[in-house]
Amino acid sequence: MAIRSSAKTKISTASRTLTVEVDALNERGEMLATPIAGEHPLTIYVDKREVVTLMTLGQAPEALVIGYLRNQRLVSSIDAIAEVQVDWETASAAVTTRRAIKNLDQRMKKRTVTTGCGQGTVFGDLMDEIDQIKLRDDVRLTESGLYSLLDAVRRHETIYKSAGAVHGCALATLDGERAEILDFVEDVGRHNAVDAIAGLMWLNGMDGSDKIFYTTGRLTSEMVIKAAQMRIPFLVSRSGLTQMGHEIAQRTGITMLGRAVNKHYLLFTGRHRFVKQLAPTMLASA
Repeated sequence: MAIRSSAKTKISTASRTLTVEVDALNERGEMLATPIAGEHPLTIYVDKREVVTLMTLGQAPEALVIGYLRNQRLVSSIDAIAEVQVDWETASAAVTTRRAIKNLDQRMKKRTVTTGCGQGTVFGDLMDEIDQIKLRDDVRLTESGLYSLLDAVRRHETIYKSAGAVHGCALATLDGERAEILDFVEDVGRHNAVDAIAGLMWLNGMDGSDKIFYTTGRLTSEMVIKAAQMRIPFLVSRSGLTQMGHEIAQRTGITMLGRAVNKHYLLFTGRHRFVKQLAPTMLASA
C-alpha cells in the first residue's frame, strides 16, 4: 500500500494502530485477550469547510480522504489538491486545494444516502456522467486469472483474519495467468476501502483501465459507480449484488462477477471481456 511515485500533493502519514486487545469470555469460561478492529471518527475539512465525518479503521487515512473527494466528484484531479493533513488528536483531515471548489455548498446540499453501512453518501446527481463513462473493451480476464486472484486474496494477511469486523478491497493486475495484488485496503465500511483505493491510484498516478477491483462487500450501485469512475473494467466480489448495482453495471458495460469464492463465480455483466477456459467436468473434479 506504499505510494510508489512522487506526488505533487503534500500529505501526512498518520495511519493508526489497526487493532486493540480486549478481554472476552469464551464458552468454556476462559478469559481471552482478543483483538478487535479499531474505529475512529475522521472529519474532512476542505479549505476550512466541513464536508463529512467518516468512521474509519485508520489504515490509509490520507488516501481515504483523497479518494472520497475523487469519488464524490468534488475534485477532478490529484493536481487540484495541494495538501492533506490528518490529525488524530482533533480527529480531522484538513484539505487545502489549489483553487477553491466551485459551488461546494450547493453541491453538498444535494446528496443521496446510500447503503454504505449507514454512512455512505453521494453528492450531486447519482447518475451524472454514468452514460459518458467508456471502459476498455480490448482487455480480458481469463478464468484461470480469476482463480489466481481469488487465491491471492485468500492467502493475503488481513485484519479480518485476526479481528473480523472489516471489509477489504484490492486492486489487482494480471501477469499472464497470475494475478498480482497491487494494493489491499481494509476498513470498517466497504465504501471507505474503495475510496482509499481510489486515493492511492491518484497518488501513484495509476491507470485503472486494465485493472481488476476486488471487494469482500456486496455490489451496490455506489460500488459499481465508483469502480466505473475509476475506469476499472473488472469488478469482482465474494458477496452478491443489488438490483440497482446490476442495472448500473449493464449501463456502464463493466464486467461484474459476484459470489466469487474458490472455484465458484457468477458472471453477471460484461461477459465479452471474460474468457472461460475450464470445462464444467474439470471444475467438478477440481
